[in-house]
Amino acid sequence: MRFKGTFNFVHQSKYFFIFSIVITILGVITLSVFGLNYGVDFSSGTNVDITLKQEVKKEQVEDLLASFEQSKDPVVTMGSERLNIRFNDVLTEQQQNDLKAAFGKISPGSSFEMNTVDVEIAKELQRNAIWAVLLSSIGIIIYVSIRFEWRFAISAVIALLHDAFMVISVFSIFRLEVNLPFIIAVLTIIGYSINDTIVIFDRVRENLRFSKVRNWNDLAHLVNDSIYQTLTRSINTVLTVLFAAACLFIFGSESIKMFSLAILIGLAFGAYSSIFIASPLWAVLKNKELKKPKAAAKPKQA
Repeated sequence: MRFKGTFNFVHQSKYFFIFSIVITILGVITLSVFGLNYGVDFSSGTNVDITLKQEVKKEQVEDLLASFEQSKDPVVTMGSERLNIRFNDVLTEQQQNDLKAAFGKISPGSSFEMNTVDVEIAKELQRNAIWAVLLSSIGIIIYVSIRFEWRFAISAVIALLHDAFMVISVFSIFRLEVNLPFIIAVLTIIGYSINDTIVIFDRVRENLRFSKVRNWNDLAHLVNDSIYQTLTRSINTVLTVLFAAACLFIFGSESIKMFSLAILIGLAFGAYSSIFIASPLWAVLKNKELKKPKAAAKPKQA
């Protein structure tokens, strides 16, 4: 069913472009000043996950760690039956054994899972994460260019990079921990964003076959019409996925909360960019082609 509305997405696109540019600049500033709060996956250290057999009070844990020789204060996350401690330094085998023995006195029978990442591994993980995002973006550009055209590809990749950067900026501003699940969330957001964008672009391409686009107004009408034809599907899809991600964030375990939060933020920006950034941007690029003077027809040879 064709859904028509009165809001002109293309003619109002400059306000959305300005909004996204401002947020991007703020993100660059926060990243330059604060950087990212890397977890153990991307910074050297030891992460200790303890399954408690007996309830432990926070004061007991603080007193225990105060007597435990470390150069930097560890980060403690407590649950009803689980306890997570992140040390910024790599624990030696002796220190790990001492920690287990100390906890054995306040919670006998507790089980331990220790993950250690040294500096070189942390740097390698950072490089691999950047390569994963770059290669996925290049793959999308190639595929969309072949399947559609290069203007669609450029618009789609700008939109998905916009979504990924918005999530990174939010995590930088609020000092949320960035770890491997976060990178998985960013790649998931990229996949969702391109999927939602391609649905609109596919409708634009179909409408373009049966429309005579002579000027900017015709182009704007075509894009607006295509967005409204897919708007109901886009809204229903994002609300469904947002509901599932929200449930994971609220009811999920502590280990996936940051993953769920990144998904929530990315899905919201993904829906926004597909409608307000990618489609109008394609119209702007396409309009430049319309403005180019066509080559004069060559005279026929006698």
